Amino acid sequence: MAIGSAFGAVAGFFGGWWDAIIMRLVDVTVSFPPILLAMAVAAMLGPGLANASIAMIIVWWPIYARLMRAQVLEVREREHVEAAVAGGAGRFRVLGVHVLPLCWTPTLINATMDFGQVVLLAASLSFIGLGATPPSPEWGSMISEGATRFYDWWIAFGPGMAILSVVLATSFLGDGLRDVFDRRIA
Repeated sequence: MAIGSAFGAVAGFFGGWWDAIIMRLVDVTVSFPPILLAMAVAAMLGPGLANASIAMIIVWWPIYARLMRAQVLEVREREHVEAAVAGGAGRFRVLGVHVLPLCWTPTLINATMDFGQVVLLAASLSFIGLGATPPSPEWGSMISEGATRFYDWWIAFGPGMAILSVVLATSFLGDGLRDVFDRRIA
C-alpha cells in the first residue's frame, strides 16, 4: 500500500513524464492476472515467505497507485490547494500538507478490504509450494498437507476456517469503515 500510494501521489501531483512512466508501469503490471503474476515471480525468486511477500507487493502496488493518483488528481483542483499555491507554498508542502491528508481515507478502506485477498493469495502460494516452507506454520501449507490425507479432514478444516474468518472479518471491517468515512452514502 505504501509503495503504490507513494507512486500514485507522485504521478497524480507532478503529472507530465512522471505520470506517463508510472501509469504505463501500472498498466503493464495490471495486464497480467494477479495469481499468475504472483506465481511467476515467486517461482522465479524461489520458495519462501520473503519471496512470496515480494510477489504479493508486485501484484498489489498498482491498485493503490491508481487509487491514490485518482484521489490526488481530484483534491489538487480544490480551492484550498490553489490558495496554498497562490500563497507561495512549495510543491512538496502543498502535496504533504494540503493534498495527501484528504486522500488517505479511500486508500485505507481499500487496504482493509484487500487484506483478505492478500491472505488468500499467500495461502494459495503456500498451498502450491511457493510460499512459506515447512516447518514454518502457514495456513496454505497446512491445507496442502490436509489435502494429501483425505480421511484426516480436520487437518485442512482448521486452517480453512481460519482463512475464512480473517477474510470475512477484514471485509466487514472495510465495509464498516467505508460506511463511516464515505459521506456520499446516505
